[in-house]
Amino acid sequence: MHGVRIPPRRRTVEWPTVGLGIVIYAGWGGLTYFHDAIPLWLLMPLGGWFVAWHASFQHEVIHGHPTRSRGLNRLIGGWPLLLWLPYERYRISHLVHHRDERLTDPLDDPESYYWIPEEWERLGFWRKLIIRVNATFLGRVTIGPAWTIGRFLAGEMVAMLRGDRLARRIWTWHLVEAAVVLAWIVLVCGMHPLIYFLAFVYPGTALMLVRSFAEHRAESEVDERTAIVENAPLMGLLFLYNNLHAVHHENPMIPWYEIPAWYRANRERLLRENGGLVYDGYLDVARRYLLTAHDTPVHPHGRAPEAAAAPHRAA
Repeated sequence: MHGVRIPPRRRTVEWPTVGLGIVIYAGWGGLTYFHDAIPLWLLMPLGGWFVAWHASFQHEVIHGHPTRSRGLNRLIGGWPLLLWLPYERYRISHLVHHRDERLTDPLDDPESYYWIPEEWERLGFWRKLIIRVNATFLGRVTIGPAWTIGRFLAGEMVAMLRGDRLARRIWTWHLVEAAVVLAWIVLVCGMHPLIYFLAFVYPGTALMLVRSFAEHRAESEVDERTAIVENAPLMGLLFLYNNLHAVHHENPMIPWYEIPAWYRANRERLLRENGGLVYDGYLDVARRYLLTAHDTPVHPHGRAPEAAAAPHRAA
């Protein structure tokens, strides 16, 4: 993408993001504390919303918001409300994902859902079936959280058993933070951990997977690998406007509350550069791919093709 890049923010504190964090933590805290007074059918969408909203907030923190201090930002946004995802692992893998010239690559992009042909052929029938189901919208929001959490934790366990010191350090600190979150949930709020998982973690992870479901597609041209989902006011707020994902990959440092205006000012160019990969809201995404795979599980090029002039953007 070849638009004018936005430089890193010079404000000492981005108060809209601070205010957002207060709203998210207050909402999550209120829901957990008063969970006994809320029926499960209502607690699940509300709990899922606030946990997914917090994950979007963490994404802002990873990209240097809301202050200039990385340590302070981590203190503000690093708490693992999802329990299963360490903030530091998320930060490292997501910044690697921002090497746009490697987007969708099965080996180089940690957020890719594609497989290289050799690995795909080694998979058994049931794993291939789960992956194919997970490539549909319905599969992604139903079995997708279980598959994502299970596969992630298995990979982390293997890394630690093989002596990966970084993984061990990340998980040591993560377990301390997760213990603090669980102390609030169990000791202060009196909530059973299973209820928290069912009402907060699982639906929250499902909502996160809605955002990532169709935001990238394997294409030869780098700019055509990132999608845009327009006309999504509610989900756009939940995802802090990363539904307009091409904007974020062009300008990773732009704060969430400036993305809609930037998109409106550059819409025509962005759609031209990404080959018109745009959806009319998440209902459009669901309609197209409810029972149809978003793409083939095997990367159509085997690996993401190198682009001669693909710009590298600092995340």
